[in-house]
This record gives sequence, structure tokens and C-alpha cells, in this order.
Amino acid sequence: MSQTEVARAESLDEQDPHWREKDGDRKPKSRRPANTAFRQQRLKAWQPILTPKTVLPLFFIVGIIFAPIGGLLIWASSQVQEIVIDYSDCKDEAPWAPETSPIADRVRSSFKSSKSTSIPMWQKRWENKTLKGTSQRKNTTICSLFFDIPDPIGPPVFLYYRLTNFYQNHRRYVQSLDLEQLKGKPLDNNTISGSSCDPLRIDPVTKKAYYPCGLIANSLFNDSISYPNLVNIGPYVMTNKGIAWDSDKELIKTTKYKPWEVVPPPNWKERYPNGYTDDDPIPDLHEDEEFMVWMRTAGLPTFSKLSLRNDTAAMEAGNYRLDIDDHFRVTEYGGTKSILISTRTVMGGKNPFMGIAYVVVGGICIVLGALFTVAHLVKPRKLGDHTYLTWNSEHPSTAIATGRDDRLGSNTL
Repeated sequence: MSQTEVARAESLDEQDPHWREKDGDRKPKSRRPANTAFRQQRLKAWQPILTPKTVLPLFFIVGIIFAPIGGLLIWASSQVQEIVIDYSDCKDEAPWAPETSPIADRVRSSFKSSKSTSIPMWQKRWENKTLKGTSQRKNTTICSLFFDIPDPIGPPVFLYYRLTNFYQNHRRYVQSLDLEQLKGKPLDNNTISGSSCDPLRIDPVTKKAYYPCGLIANSLFNDSISYPNLVNIGPYVMTNKGIAWDSDKELIKTTKYKPWEVVPPPNWKERYPNGYTDDDPIPDLHEDEEFMVWMRTAGLPTFSKLSLRNDTAAMEAGNYRLDIDDHFRVTEYGGTKSILISTRTVMGGKNPFMGIAYVVVGGICIVLGALFTVAHLVKPRKLGDHTYLTWNSEHPSTAIATGRDDRLGSNTL
């Protein structure tokens, strides 16, 4: 193709990019992109030039904004009143009632007032109790915690249980459940066998499916926490309704299984020693918000899960007693368990980390801005100064002679 023909083709490309398709018999198709701003990379773009006059103010602006925000977050966190009591070893170390022993080293509290009228204590006792949600009775270790609330707190008031060294974020643990089963569908054994409930899918003895199947449900936190009882006055009534997310309530439904079609998970055998029966029917998980809270796995090995709440009445100051049915063993895997009674602010519970992070970032920006400003004033640098370019500097070569003559292709001595 001659230069004239090439020029004519390019001209036609600009006028009508599809002319080759219309006249394909005469001219071959071109691989040249269409002559548009996008195809030819002629779109307008903003490329800011970073200069001291634009960068230094940004450091100070970020510092001035972040530092006060961090201070407000730290202040909001300090307004949360809470008490945390570790009762991991209560079953093994607490004295039998009526004796008590101090546990000040196991208690951490944060209240507006530092006054306290009593030392935290604990004790344990045996009691024949009906297991939660069933007709079964069992001799249970009751751990009693005695503590002081120096100031009225709330409402709202929340009671959590806190576990440490419990890895709910393990991949196999997180995946060990069947969403279809939790939605109430009566899945057959073949379906359960192919689900992600492994390794707790089918009972090896009865050959029936577990309900609910999987590791998460099997390891359900089963300590029963009673209402805090104000000594000589009465209980501070709380509820376990409204502790789960609405999305969890939409996910977990009442099952359509019949009692004889499924069996409880291995760790539930204490509550259901004879399996699901007419006296101890299949639990309605759609109404069990504590189960829903447990099934929403935590992302870290130390976590707190809501157990009880009171949104209407304040928790009065005074000496309290809290009874806990101690079933959940944590010492076997080196973990701990605690109860946490807390209030909240508009920023949530007590957690100063975010505030500290904002203050640190703001402080670093102000310090860097000050240092760079001083450096710019003391030794300013001209914008676009070519003397800072190393590729164009006339420095003597630092190459080491190797004694090789490339032209001759031989070594010289």
C-alpha cells in the first residue's frame, strides 16, 4: 500500500471508523483504535503537584481534626461504667457456703465514684436444679459472686459473659453448621451427610441426624446466669429477649423435625439424656435468642456475648449477689470466663482503642508537619531543581575494572 493510500485510509478512519466494514472488499480492516478521546488517551486528568505549600497544611489539618475526635472518643469511653468478674476457677477454688473468700484480684471495675462498701467475694454450693429448658434435674455447682455497685448505673444495663482463648474464628468451626437445617427444614440423613456440619452430622449409634448439627451448636455456652440480686431488697430483673439481631431471628426458625427423627448434639446429652421426647421436646430455636447470639461467631479469641439486659430501670447502688450455674469448662483449654455488667454511651461500650488511635495519628501528623516546616524554612528546596537528579549528576564512575577486554573477547592481565 502506497503512502497516499495509507493517508487516505487514516483520513477515512477519522471520518467514519466503520468505512472498512462497508467497503470491505476493497480495503483490509485496520487494527487501529477509534479516534476518540478515551481510545487515544486524551481524556482530561488532574495531576496535582505536591509542594510544601500544599502538603504541610494537610498535616496540620489532619492533626487538628483527628486529635479532638480522639479525645472525645476517649472521654465517651470513660463514661461507661462496668464491672468484670472472672469466675473461671469458682468450681475448684471457691469455698463451700456459708464460707466466702475475697477475689479482689479477679475483679476489674470502672465507676464514676471510687468508693466501695465491700470487698468482692465468692462461694459455691450444691443444688439440685432443673436444667434449663428441660424437665431433667441434676446436682449443679452454683457459683455465687458478691460485689458492690457504688453508683446507680443505666439504663440501659447489659450483662455479658466473656470468654478468652476460645477460637470461634477457626475455619472448620465457623463452617460447621447447616443453614437449611437452622431455617427449620427437616433434612434427611443423606442431605445432612453431605452438609458442612462435619464432624458432627450423624449420631454413630442411632444413625440419626444431630439437631442442631455442627461444632458451633455443640459447644453452646451453657452456664445459666441469674438476675443480680440486691442484698436485702430483691432482684434486679433483666431479660434475655432483644439480645439477638433481627437478621438472626429471620434466619433461625422453628424446626419441622419430629422428636424421634433427630438426636441432640453430644454436649447436649446432659439436658436430654433420653433424647428428644414428649417431656423434653425439641427446643424452639426461633425463640432461643441466647442460642442465636452464640451462633454468631466472634472474630477474635477474646469476646463478649450479651446474655441479659434491662432497658428501662436503673441498677441501684448497693451490694449484689449473682448466682451462676457453673457448667461450661474453660480451664481444660487454658481459657477464662467472666461476667461483665456494663452501661453504654452513644459510641457503644467501653473501648478506648479507637480514641487512642485517633489521638496518636493526629499527634504524629502535627509533629511531622512541624518537623517538615522547620526543614523547609531552614533549607528550602527549589521546585524542579535538577541538581537532585542522580541520573544526570557528573560523579566519577565507581565501577571496578575487571581486566576484561570486551572488544578482543579475552582477559588482559
